[in-house]
Amino acid sequence: MATAPAPTQPNSVRRAALFGAVVQPLQAFFRLEAASGVVLLACALAALAWVNFGGAEAYREIFGYELALGAGGRLARFSVLELVNDGLMTLFFFVVGMEIKRELVVGELRTPARALLPAVAALGGMLVPAGIYYAVNRGGPGEPGWGIPMATDIAFCVGCLTLLKRRVPRGLVVFVTALAIFDDIGGILVIAVFYGTGLHVSWLLAALAITAGLALMCRGYVRSGPAYALMGAALWYALHHSGIHATIAGVVLGLTIPARPLRRPREVLESLSEHTGALLRKAADDELDSAAIARIDEKLEELEPPLERFVNALHPWVAFVIMPAFALANSGVDLSRLGPSQLTGPIALGTGLGLLLGKQLGIFSFTIAASRLGLAPLPGNASAVKLLGVSIVAGIGFTVALFIAGLAFLGQPELLDEAKFGIIAGSLASGLTGCLLLVLTPIVKSDSAADATEPGAA
Repeated sequence: MATAPAPTQPNSVRRAALFGAVVQPLQAFFRLEAASGVVLLACALAALAWVNFGGAEAYREIFGYELALGAGGRLARFSVLELVNDGLMTLFFFVVGMEIKRELVVGELRTPARALLPAVAALGGMLVPAGIYYAVNRGGPGEPGWGIPMATDIAFCVGCLTLLKRRVPRGLVVFVTALAIFDDIGGILVIAVFYGTGLHVSWLLAALAITAGLALMCRGYVRSGPAYALMGAALWYALHHSGIHATIAGVVLGLTIPARPLRRPREVLESLSEHTGALLRKAADDELDSAAIARIDEKLEELEPPLERFVNALHPWVAFVIMPAFALANSGVDLSRLGPSQLTGPIALGTGLGLLLGKQLGIFSFTIAASRLGLAPLPGNASAVKLLGVSIVAGIGFTVALFIAGLAFLGQPELLDEAKFGIIAGSLASGLTGCLLLVLTPIVKSDSAADATEPGAA
């Protein structure tokens, strides 16, 4: 008696399964970033409370505590704050560099058409805030801080949008994520070019030689984490002495990690099929040794490029340890030391206005202009009001903004505190205003199918 053929899945079921396979990694990323934003906010508030409710002296003593590393007469001395800002933040920039490369090679920015709109929006979101800050501080002691309001904090921004996911199309969230990638690139270039010290050619040449070695390692598909860590440490040391800020070593290292698998998935699966078939043809179970089965894991590892492996290993540590530690170490502004003239002074005003007004004006106007010129449609088929709300939320600039402020006002604690207050005030105002505007917009209908075909969708 003939058996009935197995029922085939409807096309709609297969499309739903395919869509789920595509968006699940993106959803996991958003969940991680949203949770990280909550922890980041808690640490920033804890630092403010610590300093302003009787713990200012203890706060300064802990993060100013001097450490030493070395042997014999060669000791490197640095404070806990410097360890966080110059050491741990290098790992933060390493992950940023890898995420930039992943998006450029295999992600949302791999083609000019996909990258164009968020690149244009990011350009506006950097130029307008910097221009507002410069206009307010031109010729004054705060002028070097023009780069502070250029940055968007992806953890806080995605955290807010995740809370409002029913009112923000997924395509618009992906657009903001891509925008933040270009924002990071711009911030990195600003740090490297404008916030270094005098260049030392010999050390710069050494850094270039190490970078060339890293490029050869990438071309040779080196997978060893310790090998990259050793080269990264050497690059950090060379850049530290070259006059370029040493944390840029993390970005350079991240950009040299292989982002594609060693072999094509089909080749790996065909090889795996042959291997498992040979194992199953063995005469008895006791002939299936563990070494033969372990080869299956080895073959599957060929599907995961080193970049993906490193990001998966480091991203949780960066999101839940390094960034919160940075927030705790850098958000402790003693408000009692800032008089009314400083709280409303040009540095705080330029920073706050740059984030709250500059970001939304730059991102919104540049995006609308690009859309009307026919360069790309609005992401997620979003309305102009929703785009404006998201543009305001993108004014939350925290991690990189604080980092640039520390470089711009190095050795000037009063100016730095004023800049930090402006960052916190501007970011808080941007987050609340943007979220309130988005709450007042209509709930988004199920847009899964639409987002799956969006140029900016995952």
